Amino acid sequence: MKTVTFSIKPLSEVADDFAKTFDAVRTGRRTPKKPHDEVGFTSIEAARNFMTRERLALMHTIRTRHPGSLYELAKMVSRDFKNVQEDIRILERHGLVRIAREPRGKRKVKVPQVLFEEIALRIAI
Repeated sequence: MKTVTFSIKPLSEVADDFAKTFDAVRTGRRTPKKPHDEVGFTSIEAARNFMTRERLALMHTIRTRHPGSLYELAKMVSRDFKNVQEDIRILERHGLVRIAREPRGKRKVKVPQVLFEEIALRIAI
């Protein structure tokens, strides 16, 4: 089962990690590998605002019902196509959804794919 992790760290810790990585790159040292299957937030509120009920429903519907296009996905979840398209763009930008362009007749259709089966939450204390 493939899992994406939502991590929540204070901004100061994120800034420290960035500074250490930047310094290592600047001096030619190797940097520690970070997991690619991680989406970082600076607060639980930011994570909550990102992963809305509607976006979770989109991901669940894509994973379980395999819509053949974004339009079909919008119909499945009974939402406005434009709003679904915007939510999918946001999820794609954060690496949670991929859009495949598949030929359908003379044109190509955007087919959404979910890259993970579950979301784990990690909170730094």
